[in-house]
Amino acid sequence: MNTLPTANRRKFLRQTATIGAAFTIIPRHVLGRGFVAPSDKLTVGFIGTGKQGRGLARRFADMAEMQIVGACEVEQQKLKWFQEIVAEKYAASRGTDTFEGLFTTSMHEELIQRADIDGIVVSTPDHWHAEPAIDAMKAGKHVYCEKPMAHTVKEGRAMVEAARKYSRIFQTGSMQRSRDTFLKACELVRNGYIGEVKQVLVNVGDPAKVCDLPVEETPAHIDWDRWLGPAPSRGFSSILSPPVEQDIFPKWRDYKEYGGGILSDWGAHMFDIAQWGLGMDNSGPVSYIPPADSQATRGLKMVYENGIEMYHQDFERGWGVRFIGTEGTLDISRQYLDSKPESIVTAEIKQGETRLYKSENHSLDWVQAIRNNTLPICDVEIGHRSASICNIANIAYELGRELTFDPVKEKFKGDGEANKMRGKEYRKGYRV
Repeated sequence: MNTLPTANRRKFLRQTATIGAAFTIIPRHVLGRGFVAPSDKLTVGFIGTGKQGRGLARRFADMAEMQIVGACEVEQQKLKWFQEIVAEKYAASRGTDTFEGLFTTSMHEELIQRADIDGIVVSTPDHWHAEPAIDAMKAGKHVYCEKPMAHTVKEGRAMVEAARKYSRIFQTGSMQRSRDTFLKACELVRNGYIGEVKQVLVNVGDPAKVCDLPVEETPAHIDWDRWLGPAPSRGFSSILSPPVEQDIFPKWRDYKEYGGGILSDWGAHMFDIAQWGLGMDNSGPVSYIPPADSQATRGLKMVYENGIEMYHQDFERGWGVRFIGTEGTLDISRQYLDSKPESIVTAEIKQGETRLYKSENHSLDWVQAIRNNTLPICDVEIGHRSASICNIANIAYELGRELTFDPVKEKFKGDGEANKMRGKEYRKGYRV
Protein backbone atom coordinates (compact mmCIF):
# COMPACT_ATOMS: atom_id res chain seq x y z
CA MET A 1 0.00 0.00 0.00
CA ASN A 2 1.34 3.42 -0.96
CA THR A 3 1.32 5.84 1.95
CA LEU A 4 1.79 9.49 2.80
CA PRO A 5 3.76 10.58 5.86
CA THR A 6 1.55 9.90 8.90
CA ALA A 7 0.24 13.43 9.53
CA ASN A 8 -0.46 14.14 5.87
CA ARG A 9 -2.00 10.72 5.39
CA ARG A 10 -4.46 11.25 8.25
CA LYS A 11 -5.53 14.53 6.68
CA PHE A 12 -5.84 12.87 3.27
CA LEU A 13 -7.99 10.04 4.62
CA ARG A 14 -10.28 12.47 6.46
CA GLN A 15 -10.72 14.45 3.25
CA THR A 16 -11.46 11.33 1.19
CA ALA A 17 -13.91 9.79 3.65
CA THR A 18 -16.79 10.28 1.21
CA ILE A 19 -15.05 9.00 -1.91
CA GLY A 20 -16.33 5.46 -1.47
CA ALA A 21 -19.88 6.78 -1.77
CA ALA A 22 -19.38 6.83 -5.54
CA PHE A 23 -19.76 3.05 -5.47
CA THR A 24 -22.45 0.86 -4.00
CA ILE A 25 -20.32 -2.18 -3.31
CA ILE A 26 -22.09 -5.52 -3.57
CA PRO A 27 -19.98 -8.51 -2.46
CA ARG A 28 -18.95 -10.64 -5.44
CA HIS A 29 -19.75 -13.90 -3.62
CA VAL A 30 -23.41 -12.83 -3.58
CA LEU A 31 -23.44 -12.15 -7.33
CA GLY A 32 -21.55 -15.19 -8.52
CA ARG A 33 -17.94 -15.77 -9.42
CA GLY A 34 -16.48 -13.27 -11.86
CA PHE A 35 -19.58 -11.05 -11.92
CA VAL A 36 -19.31 -7.34 -11.14
CA ALA A 37 -22.52 -5.45 -10.54
CA PRO A 38 -23.02 -2.16 -12.42
CA SER A 39 -22.97 -0.38 -9.05
CA ASP A 40 -19.52 -1.88 -8.38
CA LYS A 41 -17.96 -0.46 -11.56
CA LEU A 42 -15.97 2.72 -12.00
CA THR A 43 -17.60 4.63 -14.86
CA VAL A 44 -15.05 6.55 -16.91
CA GLY A 45 -14.92 9.07 -19.71
CA PHE A 46 -11.95 9.55 -22.04
CA ILE A 47 -10.57 12.94 -23.05
CA GLY A 48 -8.41 12.23 -26.09
CA THR A 49 -9.01 9.20 -28.31
CA GLY A 50 -5.81 9.05 -30.36
CA LYS A 51 -3.45 6.09 -30.50
CA GLN A 52 -2.61 6.15 -26.80
CA GLY A 53 -6.23 6.66 -25.81
CA ARG A 54 -7.36 3.75 -27.98
CA GLY A 55 -4.72 1.52 -26.43
CA LEU A 56 -5.91 2.43 -22.95
CA ALA A 57 -9.54 1.87 -23.96
CA ARG A 58 -8.79 -1.66 -25.12
CA ARG A 59 -7.27 -2.45 -21.73
CA PHE A 60 -9.92 -0.66 -19.70
CA ALA A 61 -12.77 -2.30 -21.61
CA ASP A 62 -11.38 -5.73 -20.67
CA MET A 63 -11.64 -4.90 -16.97
CA ALA A 64 -14.82 -5.99 -15.22
CA GLU A 65 -14.26 -3.26 -12.64
CA MET A 66 -14.62 -0.45 -15.20
CA GLN A 67 -17.22 0.80 -17.65
CA ILE A 68 -16.37 3.31 -20.40
CA VAL A 69 -19.42 5.55 -20.83
CA GLY A 70 -18.15 8.63 -22.68
CA ALA A 71 -15.44 10.15 -24.83
CA CYS A 72 -14.27 13.60 -25.91
CA GLU A 73 -12.27 14.22 -29.08
CA VAL A 74 -11.78 17.19 -31.43
CA GLU A 75 -11.05 14.94 -34.44
CA GLN A 76 -14.15 13.08 -35.57
CA GLN A 77 -12.34 10.21 -37.34
CA LYS A 78 -10.48 9.34 -34.13
CA LEU A 79 -13.69 9.56 -32.14
CA LYS A 80 -15.49 7.25 -34.55
CA TRP A 81 -12.70 4.65 -34.37
CA PHE A 82 -12.71 4.88 -30.58
CA GLN A 83 -16.47 4.27 -30.53
CA GLU A 84 -16.07 1.23 -32.76
CA ILE A 85 -13.34 -0.25 -30.53
CA VAL A 86 -15.40 0.21 -27.36
CA ALA A 87 -18.58 -1.05 -29.02
CA GLU A 88 -16.83 -4.15 -30.34
CA LYS A 89 -15.29 -4.90 -26.94
CA TYR A 90 -18.53 -4.54 -25.01
CA ALA A 91 -20.73 -6.21 -27.62
CA ALA A 92 -18.45 -9.26 -27.53
CA SER A 93 -18.47 -9.40 -23.73
CA ARG A 94 -22.27 -9.20 -23.70
CA GLY A 95 -22.79 -11.71 -26.47
CA THR A 96 -24.68 -9.22 -28.63
CA ASP A 97 -24.12 -7.70 -32.05
CA THR A 98 -24.24 -4.10 -30.90
CA PHE A 99 -23.44 -1.86 -27.97
CA GLU A 100 -25.20 1.46 -27.48
CA GLY A 101 -24.79 4.22 -24.96
CA LEU A 102 -21.35 5.85 -25.39
CA PHE A 103 -21.72 9.59 -24.91
CA THR A 104 -19.47 11.61 -27.25
CA THR A 105 -18.55 15.28 -27.50
CA SER A 106 -15.77 17.55 -28.75
CA MET A 107 -15.87 19.66 -25.55
CA HIS A 108 -14.29 18.17 -22.45
CA GLU A 109 -16.39 20.45 -20.25
CA GLU A 110 -19.54 18.59 -21.35
CA LEU A 111 -18.03 15.21 -20.52
CA ILE A 112 -16.73 16.29 -17.12
CA GLN A 113 -20.09 17.62 -15.97
CA ARG A 114 -21.94 14.34 -16.51
CA ALA A 115 -23.27 12.86 -13.29
CA ASP A 116 -22.89 9.28 -14.58
CA ILE A 117 -19.09 9.51 -14.76
CA ASP A 118 -16.84 8.75 -11.76
CA GLY A 119 -13.42 9.08 -13.38
CA ILE A 120 -11.75 10.85 -16.29
CA VAL A 121 -8.90 9.49 -18.42
CA VAL A 122 -6.75 12.26 -19.92
CA SER A 123 -4.88 10.97 -22.98
CA THR A 124 -4.50 14.18 -24.97
CA PRO A 125 -1.25 15.76 -26.19
CA ASP A 126 0.79 17.00 -23.21
CA HIS A 127 -0.10 20.68 -23.63
CA TRP A 128 -3.76 19.74 -22.97
CA HIS A 129 -3.23 17.69 -19.77
CA ALA A 130 -3.53 20.25 -16.99
CA GLU A 131 -6.73 22.14 -17.75
CA PRO A 132 -9.10 19.16 -18.23
CA ALA A 133 -7.48 17.22 -15.36
CA ILE A 134 -7.95 20.11 -12.94
CA ASP A 135 -11.46 20.83 -14.23
CA ALA A 136 -12.35 17.16 -13.74
CA MET A 137 -11.15 17.15 -10.13
CA LYS A 138 -13.07 20.34 -9.42
CA ALA A 139 -16.16 18.54 -10.73
CA GLY A 140 -15.56 15.66 -8.31
CA LYS A 141 -14.01 13.20 -10.77
CA HIS A 142 -10.99 10.99 -10.13
CA VAL A 143 -8.29 11.22 -12.80
CA TYR A 144 -6.02 8.87 -14.72
CA CYS A 145 -3.61 11.07 -16.69
CA GLU A 146 -1.08 9.91 -19.23
CA LYS A 147 2.61 10.65 -18.81
CA PRO A 148 4.44 12.96 -18.85
CA MET A 149 1.85 14.25 -16.42
CA ALA A 150 2.43 17.96 -16.89
CA HIS A 151 3.77 20.19 -19.66
CA THR A 152 5.43 22.60 -17.19
CA VAL A 153 6.59 22.60 -13.57
CA LYS A 154 3.85 25.04 -12.57
CA GLU A 155 1.15 22.97 -14.25
CA GLY A 156 2.31 19.90 -12.35
CA ARG A 157 2.17 21.65 -9.00
CA ALA A 158 -1.31 23.01 -9.81
CA MET A 159 -2.49 19.46 -10.57
CA VAL A 160 -1.10 18.21 -7.25
CA GLU A 161 -2.81 21.03 -5.37
CA ALA A 162 -6.14 20.33 -7.11
CA ALA A 163 -5.98 16.61 -6.26
CA ARG A 164 -5.38 17.40 -2.59
CA LYS A 165 -7.89 20.27 -2.40
CA TYR A 166 -10.72 18.28 -3.97
CA SER A 167 -9.68 14.94 -2.41
CA ARG A 168 -9.48 13.08 -5.71
CA ILE A 169 -7.47 9.96 -6.55
CA PHE A 170 -5.01 10.66 -9.35
CA GLN A 171 -3.04 7.97 -11.16
CA THR A 172 -0.22 8.92 -13.54
CA GLY A 173 0.24 6.61 -16.52
CA SER A 174 3.89 5.75 -15.76
CA MET A 175 2.93 2.09 -15.83
CA GLN A 176 6.45 0.67 -15.59
CA ARG A 177 5.97 0.86 -11.82
CA SER A 178 3.36 -1.89 -12.20
CA ARG A 179 5.85 -4.30 -13.81
CA ASP A 180 7.65 -6.87 -11.68
CA THR A 181 11.09 -6.33 -13.21
CA PHE A 182 11.13 -2.62 -12.45
CA LEU A 183 9.86 -3.28 -8.93
CA LYS A 184 12.62 -5.81 -8.29
CA ALA A 185 15.30 -3.53 -9.74
CA CYS A 186 14.32 -0.67 -7.45
CA GLU A 187 14.05 -2.90 -4.39
CA LEU A 188 17.55 -4.25 -5.04
CA VAL A 189 18.93 -0.72 -5.35
CA ARG A 190 17.03 0.57 -2.31
CA ASN A 191 18.33 -2.31 -0.16
CA GLY A 192 21.96 -1.75 -1.06
CA TYR A 193 22.57 -4.78 -3.27
CA ILE A 194 24.78 -2.66 -5.55
CA GLY A 195 26.36 -0.96 -2.54
CA GLU A 196 26.19 2.81 -2.14
CA VAL A 197 24.69 4.41 -5.25
CA LYS A 198 27.06 6.88 -6.88
CA GLN A 199 25.64 7.50 -10.34
CA VAL A 200 22.56 6.83 -12.46
CA LEU A 201 22.59 6.85 -16.26
CA VAL A 202 19.26 7.41 -18.01
CA ASN A 203 19.04 6.95 -21.76
CA VAL A 204 15.99 8.46 -23.44
CA GLY A 205 15.50 10.61 -26.53
CA ASP A 206 16.21 14.19 -27.54
CA PRO A 207 15.07 17.43 -25.89
CA ALA A 208 12.14 19.36 -27.34
CA LYS A 209 12.53 21.72 -30.30
CA VAL A 210 10.54 24.64 -31.63
CA CYS A 211 7.83 23.62 -34.10
CA ASP A 212 8.64 24.83 -37.61
CA LEU A 213 6.45 22.49 -39.64
CA PRO A 214 4.87 23.76 -42.88
CA VAL A 215 1.19 24.62 -42.81
CA GLU A 216 -1.28 22.33 -44.59
CA GLU A 217 -4.95 22.61 -45.42
CA THR A 218 -7.07 21.80 -42.39
CA PRO A 219 -9.24 18.67 -42.85
CA ALA A 220 -12.97 19.14 -42.32
CA HIS A 221 -13.13 16.45 -39.64
CA ILE A 222 -10.92 18.25 -37.09
CA ASP A 223 -11.49 21.33 -34.94
CA TRP A 224 -7.92 22.56 -35.26
CA ASP A 225 -8.37 25.63 -33.08
CA ARG A 226 -9.58 23.39 -30.26
CA TRP A 227 -6.70 20.94 -30.87
CA LEU A 228 -4.27 23.82 -30.33
CA GLY A 229 -6.12 24.92 -27.21
CA PRO A 230 -3.70 26.80 -24.93
CA ALA A 231 -0.79 26.48 -27.40
CA PRO A 232 0.23 29.31 -29.76
CA SER A 233 -1.90 29.72 -32.87
CA ARG A 234 -0.57 28.10 -36.07
CA GLY A 235 -1.86 26.25 -39.11
CA PHE A 236 -2.67 22.55 -39.33
CA SER A 237 0.03 19.90 -39.79
CA SER A 238 -0.57 16.21 -40.40
CA ILE A 239 2.74 15.57 -38.63
CA LEU A 240 1.12 16.84 -35.44
CA SER A 241 -2.18 15.07 -36.04
CA PRO A 242 -1.79 12.30 -38.64
CA PRO A 243 -4.79 10.59 -40.30
CA VAL A 244 -6.15 7.65 -38.34
CA GLU A 245 -5.43 5.14 -41.08
CA GLN A 246 -1.71 5.57 -40.39
CA ASP A 247 -2.25 4.36 -36.79
CA ILE A 248 1.04 5.85 -35.56
CA PHE A 249 2.13 7.88 -32.57
CA PRO A 250 2.04 11.50 -33.78
CA LYS A 251 5.14 13.70 -33.73
CA TRP A 252 3.69 16.52 -31.61
CA ARG A 253 5.83 14.97 -28.84
CA ASP A 254 8.95 16.38 -30.51
CA TYR A 255 7.91 20.02 -30.20
CA LYS A 256 8.05 22.26 -27.13
CA GLU A 257 4.67 23.90 -27.84
CA TYR A 258 2.87 20.56 -27.37
CA GLY A 259 5.27 18.17 -25.63
CA GLY A 260 8.76 17.93 -24.19
CA GLY A 261 10.60 15.98 -26.86
CA ILE A 262 11.30 12.28 -26.45
CA LEU A 263 13.36 13.41 -23.45
CA SER A 264 10.02 13.97 -21.71
CA ASP A 265 7.98 11.31 -23.47
CA TRP A 266 10.28 8.45 -22.43
CA GLY A 267 11.90 10.35 -19.59
CA ALA A 268 8.58 10.23 -17.75
CA HIS A 269 9.12 6.46 -17.73
CA MET A 270 12.85 6.13 -17.15
CA PHE A 271 13.56 9.13 -14.91
CA ASP A 272 10.53 7.91 -12.95
CA ILE A 273 12.29 4.59 -12.32
CA ALA A 274 15.48 6.41 -11.35
CA GLN A 275 13.50 8.45 -8.82
CA TRP A 276 11.83 5.30 -7.45
CA GLY A 277 15.12 3.46 -7.09
CA LEU A 278 16.75 6.42 -5.33
CA GLY A 279 13.81 7.01 -2.98
CA MET A 280 13.30 10.52 -4.35
CA ASP A 281 9.59 10.45 -5.20
CA ASN A 282 8.95 13.70 -3.31
CA SER A 283 12.04 15.54 -4.48
CA GLY A 284 14.51 15.77 -7.35
CA PRO A 285 17.96 17.00 -8.40
CA VAL A 286 19.22 20.34 -7.10
CA SER A 287 21.67 21.02 -9.94
CA TYR A 288 21.35 20.71 -13.73
CA ILE A 289 24.58 21.10 -15.73
CA PRO A 290 24.20 20.99 -19.54
CA PRO A 291 26.99 19.77 -21.85
CA ALA A 292 29.49 22.32 -23.16
CA ASP A 293 28.31 21.78 -26.74
CA SER A 294 25.13 23.84 -27.11
CA GLN A 295 23.95 21.55 -29.93
CA ALA A 296 24.32 18.35 -27.88
CA THR A 297 21.21 16.27 -27.20
CA ARG A 298 22.83 14.10 -24.52
CA GLY A 299 25.19 14.79 -21.66
CA LEU A 300 23.08 16.73 -19.16
CA LYS A 301 24.36 16.15 -15.61
CA MET A 302 21.94 16.31 -12.67
CA VAL A 303 23.03 16.18 -9.04
CA TYR A 304 20.91 15.36 -6.00
CA GLU A 305 21.48 17.05 -2.66
CA ASN A 306 23.03 13.82 -1.32
CA GLY A 307 25.68 13.94 -4.05
CA ILE A 308 24.31 11.22 -6.35
CA GLU A 309 24.88 12.15 -9.98
CA MET A 310 22.38 11.37 -12.72
CA TYR A 311 23.21 11.71 -16.40
CA HIS A 312 21.08 11.88 -19.52
CA GLN A 313 23.44 9.58 -21.40
CA ASP A 314 23.36 6.83 -23.98
CA PHE A 315 24.93 3.72 -22.46
CA GLU A 316 24.20 1.83 -25.70
CA ARG A 317 21.40 -0.46 -24.57
CA GLY A 318 18.36 1.44 -25.82
CA TRP A 319 16.01 3.39 -23.56
CA GLY A 320 16.80 2.30 -20.02
CA VAL A 321 18.36 3.05 -16.64
CA ARG A 322 21.76 2.04 -15.23
CA PHE A 323 22.35 2.28 -11.48
CA ILE A 324 26.06 2.39 -10.56
CA GLY A 325 27.08 1.54 -7.00
CA THR A 326 30.20 0.79 -5.03
CA GLU A 327 29.51 -2.98 -5.24
CA GLY A 328 28.21 -3.30 -8.81
CA THR A 329 25.87 -2.02 -11.50
CA LEU A 330 22.27 -2.82 -12.37
CA ASP A 331 20.62 -2.20 -15.77
CA ILE A 332 16.85 -2.13 -16.23
CA SER A 333 14.57 -1.53 -19.23
CA ARG A 334 11.53 -3.19 -20.78
CA GLN A 335 13.84 -5.65 -22.51
CA TYR A 336 16.31 -6.56 -19.77
CA LEU A 337 17.12 -6.71 -16.08
CA ASP A 338 20.74 -7.65 -15.45
CA SER A 339 23.71 -6.71 -13.35
CA LYS A 340 27.45 -6.90 -12.80
CA PRO A 341 28.11 -9.11 -10.95
CA GLU A 342 25.26 -11.34 -12.09
CA SER A 343 24.53 -12.42 -8.52
CA ILE A 344 22.87 -9.07 -7.79
CA VAL A 345 19.74 -9.65 -9.89
CA THR A 346 19.38 -13.27 -8.78
CA ALA A 347 19.29 -12.27 -5.12
CA GLU A 348 16.00 -12.42 -3.22
CA ILE A 349 14.89 -9.56 -0.99
CA LYS A 350 15.23 -10.74 2.61
CA GLN A 351 12.64 -10.56 5.35
CA GLY A 352 12.79 -7.20 7.10
CA GLU A 353 14.30 -5.37 4.13
CA THR A 354 12.57 -2.51 2.31
CA ARG A 355 9.66 -3.58 0.13
CA LEU A 356 8.07 -1.16 -2.33
CA TYR A 357 4.45 -0.76 -3.35
CA LYS A 358 3.45 -3.70 -5.55
CA SER A 359 0.84 -3.18 -8.26
CA GLU A 360 0.01 -6.00 -10.64
CA ASN A 361 -2.20 -3.91 -12.93
CA HIS A 362 -1.71 -0.15 -13.33
CA SER A 363 -5.31 0.59 -14.33
CA LEU A 364 -6.87 -1.67 -11.71
CA ASP A 365 -4.60 -0.12 -9.09
CA TRP A 366 -6.36 3.21 -9.77
CA VAL A 367 -9.78 1.64 -9.20
CA GLN A 368 -8.64 -0.09 -6.02
CA ALA A 369 -7.13 3.13 -4.68
CA ILE A 370 -10.46 4.90 -5.22
CA ARG A 371 -12.33 2.13 -3.42
CA ASN A 372 -9.86 1.96 -0.53
CA ASN A 373 -9.23 5.71 -0.12
CA THR A 374 -5.50 5.20 -0.60
CA LEU A 375 -2.89 6.66 -2.90
CA PRO A 376 -2.19 4.70 -6.12
CA ILE A 377 1.25 3.50 -7.12
CA CYS A 378 1.94 6.58 -9.27
CA ASP A 379 0.14 9.32 -7.36
CA VAL A 380 -0.04 12.87 -8.69
CA GLU A 381 2.96 14.03 -6.61
CA ILE A 382 5.10 11.23 -8.05
CA GLY A 383 3.93 12.02 -11.58
CA HIS A 384 4.67 15.70 -11.04
CA ARG A 385 8.20 15.11 -9.72
CA SER A 386 9.14 12.79 -12.58
CA ALA A 387 7.69 15.19 -15.17
CA SER A 388 9.51 18.09 -13.50
CA ILE A 389 12.88 16.46 -14.10
CA CYS A 390 12.04 16.27 -17.80
CA ASN A 391 10.71 19.82 -17.92
CA ILE A 392 13.76 21.24 -16.12
CA ALA A 393 16.12 19.18 -18.28
CA ASN A 394 14.56 20.81 -21.36
CA ILE A 395 15.06 24.24 -19.80
CA ALA A 396 18.73 23.45 -19.07
CA TYR A 397 19.39 22.25 -22.62
CA GLU A 398 17.68 25.35 -24.04
CA LEU A 399 19.45 27.90 -21.83
CA GLY A 400 22.80 26.09 -21.99
CA ARG A 401 23.91 27.06 -18.49
CA GLU A 402 24.05 25.49 -15.05
CA LEU A 403 20.84 25.78 -13.07
CA THR A 404 20.41 25.46 -9.32
CA PHE A 405 16.96 24.27 -8.33
CA ASP A 406 15.23 24.15 -4.94
CA PRO A 407 12.94 21.08 -5.04
CA VAL A 408 11.07 22.25 -1.93
CA LYS A 409 10.17 25.73 -3.18
CA GLU A 410 10.32 24.49 -6.81
CA LYS A 411 12.22 27.56 -7.91
CA PHE A 412 15.56 28.23 -9.55
CA LYS A 413 18.05 30.18 -7.47
CA GLY A 414 19.16 33.50 -8.94
CA ASP A 415 17.81 32.92 -12.45
CA GLY A 416 14.73 34.92 -13.39
CA GLU A 417 14.68 33.68 -16.97
CA ALA A 418 14.68 30.04 -15.90
CA ASN A 419 11.99 30.71 -13.30
CA LYS A 420 9.75 32.22 -15.97
CA MET A 421 10.17 29.00 -17.97
CA ARG A 422 8.65 26.96 -15.12
CA GLY A 423 5.35 28.02 -16.68
CA LYS A 424 4.17 29.11 -20.11
CA GLU A 425 1.95 31.68 -21.78
CA TYR A 426 -1.57 30.51 -22.60
CA ARG A 427 -3.53 31.53 -25.64
CA LYS A 428 -6.45 33.83 -24.90
CA GLY A 429 -9.40 31.91 -23.48
CA TYR A 430 -7.31 29.18 -21.84
CA ARG A 431 -5.87 28.97 -18.36
CA VAL A 432 -4.73 26.71 -15.53
